Amino acid sequence: MSTQQAFWLDNRHDREAGESGAGRYAETLFANLGEFEGTWGDIAPVSFACAAWRVATPPISSPGLVRWHRRVLSVSCVRNTWDGSLTAGVTLVSPLPDALQTTRTWWRDRGWQGWPEVFGQFVEPAQQDLAKVPYARATLLVDAPLPLEGLPAAPDDPDDHLVDTAHRALTVMVAGLNELLTPIITQLESAP
Repeated sequence: MSTQQAFWLDNRHDREAGESGAGRYAETLFANLGEFEGTWGDIAPVSFACAAWRVATPPISSPGLVRWHRRVLSVSCVRNTWDGSLTAGVTLVSPLPDALQTTRTWWRDRGWQGWPEVFGQFVEPAQQDLAKVPYARATLLVDAPLPLEGLPAAPDDPDDHLVDTAHRALTVMVAGLNELLTPIITQLESAP
C-alpha cells in the first residue's frame, strides 16, 4: 500500500482472522445476509455493491476488509435515489480553511487545538481535553458518483458465488474511490 493510497483491501488480515479458512469477510457476509435483502438477482449492481460495502466496513466489520487512509474519517456508498447510480460520501480530515489561517485574531490566546493524533491517527479529542481547551477541527465532505463499469451483477441467491461477487464489487469500488480521492489526500498530506 502506498502511504497516500486512499483505500485498500486487507486480504491478508482477512484470511488470518477468519475461523473457517474462508476468511473473516466471507464469515461476516453469511452472518449478515439481511443486508442483501432485496438485492438478489437485481440486474442493477448498485444495491448489491452497497450491501457488500456495508458488510466490509465498520460498524459491521471492525476492522473491516476495506481499510482507508488516516485522513478518512468515514465513508459510505449508497444508491442514488434520483437515477440509481452509485454515490460515495466521504469525510476527510482537513487543515483549517485559509479564511481562518490568514489571521489569528480569533485565536485570542485561548490555546485552540486542531485534530489530535495518536500514533499518527486523527482522533476525537478526549473529554478531559475538551474541558481545558477549545478545538477547531476542519473536515472536507466529498460526495461524488462512482463508476459502474466492472461492478458484477448481483447473485441470484446467497449460494450463487456470494463471496467472490462481493469481493469483486469491493475491488471495483476501491479502485473508483482511489481514483477520486488519492489526489485529494496527496494534496492534503503535502500541505504545510
